[in-house]
Amino acid sequence: MELIADKQARAASVKAIMAFRFLSDAETADLLGVAELATYEEGEPVVEEGEISPHFFGILEGTVGVTVREPEGGQVYVNSLGAGDMFGEAGIFTSVPRTATVSALAPATILRLHRRELAAFLERHPAAGNKILLVIIYGLLRKLKLVNRELAYERKSDMRQEDVDAMVESLFGEKG
Repeated sequence: MELIADKQARAASVKAIMAFRFLSDAETADLLGVAELATYEEGEPVVEEGEISPHFFGILEGTVGVTVREPEGGQVYVNSLGAGDMFGEAGIFTSVPRTATVSALAPATILRLHRRELAAFLERHPAAGNKILLVIIYGLLRKLKLVNRELAYERKSDMRQEDVDAMVESLFGEKG
């Protein structure tokens, strides 16, 4: 990770992030004043599953991959995120371990905002803060909806006992 010194030059990229697209130029400049911008090389982790971090992230350039650990120790690919996407929203609200590892799939430029700095920004700009929080909440609800669908699909695809009994009976002539 390498920090970027000239953050103000990235104002247009910051406004491409969904949560910040409604900010005025002055609000964007204020946000950049408290945020960190960093570049990550291919394969470099931005956050790691299990760590506790009070940061929120927005992707200015590049692509990151999201993975989770399997109980056996491997990694499972979840999805990719690109410019304009955000992640780590839960870090704004809670101090719980990260649920996934996010790593650069190619060189990426990432905005990182600490919960304390975001809270101070929200106090200075309450109208903009309401919009930011609504977008973040919407994003979290969208993710929850997708997870609920996935769980419903998995549950629906589980075999029922009656199905197993019927299969055993048809193959072996025995009741389970």
